[in-house]
Amino acid sequence: MVKLETPKAVSKEKLCFSNISRPVLLELRKQTKGYFDETGKETTGNSGLYIKAFSFVAIFFICYLTILLRSNSFGVALCLYAIMGFAAAALGFNLMHDGAHGSFSKKKWLNSLAAYSINLLGGDAVLWKNKHNMIHHTYTNIEGYDQDIAQMPVFRLNTLQKKSFFHRFQHWYSFFIYGLSSLLWIFLLDYQKYFSGKIGNLKISNFKTTDHIVFWVTKVGYIVAYLIVPAIFNGWLITLTGFFVFHFVLGLVLSVVFQLAHVVENTEFSEPPTEGKVEDEWAVHQLKTTSNFATRNRFVTWYTGGLNFQVEHHLFPNISHVHYPELNKIVKRVCFELDVPYNEFPSFSSALGSHLAHLKETGRA
Repeated sequence: MVKLETPKAVSKEKLCFSNISRPVLLELRKQTKGYFDETGKETTGNSGLYIKAFSFVAIFFICYLTILLRSNSFGVALCLYAIMGFAAAALGFNLMHDGAHGSFSKKKWLNSLAAYSINLLGGDAVLWKNKHNMIHHTYTNIEGYDQDIAQMPVFRLNTLQKKSFFHRFQHWYSFFIYGLSSLLWIFLLDYQKYFSGKIGNLKISNFKTTDHIVFWVTKVGYIVAYLIVPAIFNGWLITLTGFFVFHFVLGLVLSVVFQLAHVVENTEFSEPPTEGKVEDEWAVHQLKTTSNFATRNRFVTWYTGGLNFQVEHHLFPNISHVHYPELNKIVKRVCFELDVPYNEFPSFSSALGSHLAHLKETGRA
C-alpha cells in the first residue's frame, strides 16, 4: 500500500497544517496508488539501487585501504581522499537517505543498516532522523523551525532573517563555507544537538540508552579510524591534509545538492503562523517550498539518489527514489489539474545560478 502522510515532529511548539479536506494530498495519494497497483512494483528500492549502493561502499573502502596499505605520494593520497569524498556523498544520497526514510528495502533491518551508514561518515542516524525526517520534512522553509535554513550568522537565506554587512558577499564565499560544512556538522553541530537535547526549538525524540552508546562509539571510532590509524601509516601531514580534502569535497557536494532543493529564487519562505496553524495543506506547502533540477540528466539522478527530484521526495518520502521519474509525471499532472505551483529548473547550472542569485538578492535586500 502506498502511504503519503505528513511527518510528525515531537514538540510542545509544533505547528499544524490545514489538512481537513486535503484535496491535493488525496489526489496525489490516489493516482500514486493507482500507478503501483497497475505496475505491481514495490515502493522500495530495486536491484539497481542495491548494486549502486554496494559499488559506492566498495569504492569508499578501496580508497581508504589503499591510503593505508600502499606507499602513496602526497598527490596520489590527496586524490584518493577526494574520491572518498565523492563516494561518501553518494553513500549519503543513495544508501543512508533512502534507509533513513524506510524506503531502501522491504526489510526493516536492511533499512536500519542503511540509515546507520551515516555513522560510518561520523554522523548519527538518530540525530539525522530527528533533524531531517521529522523537522525538515514537516516544517520546510519555515523560519525558526526548519534547521536546514538556520545558518545564521554565516548566511542569510531569506529576508525574515537578520542581515549583517557581510551577507552582501555571501554568494562569493558560499562554496568555501559549504566545503567546511561536514566538518562543522561532525565536530560541532552534532555535539550541540546532543548536549542541548534540542534541534532548534524542537526537542529531540526517541533517544534511548543504546543511542547514547552508539553516538559516543561513533564519535570516538571516527577519530581513531580517520585520523589516528592513517597517521600511523602515513604521518600527520598527509593525514590531516587528506582529511580536510575528503571533508571539503563531501561538504561541498552535500550542501550544493540540498541547497538547490529549497534555497532558490522560486521557492517560498514563511514565518511561523501566529496561531500555530499553516494556512496551506501540507502537500501544497511542500510544493511551494521545494524545487527540482536537472530531472532529465540521468547521471545527476543516478549520482544524487534522485534528490534532484526533490519535489517528489518531499511528497513521497517513504517511496524509494528509483520511482521518482515516474512519480514526477503524476505530480506534474495533478499540479496542473488542481492549479498548484510546481517548481523545477531544467538543468543543474540553471538551478545553481538561481541559488547564487537568491543568495545575492537576499544578502542585499
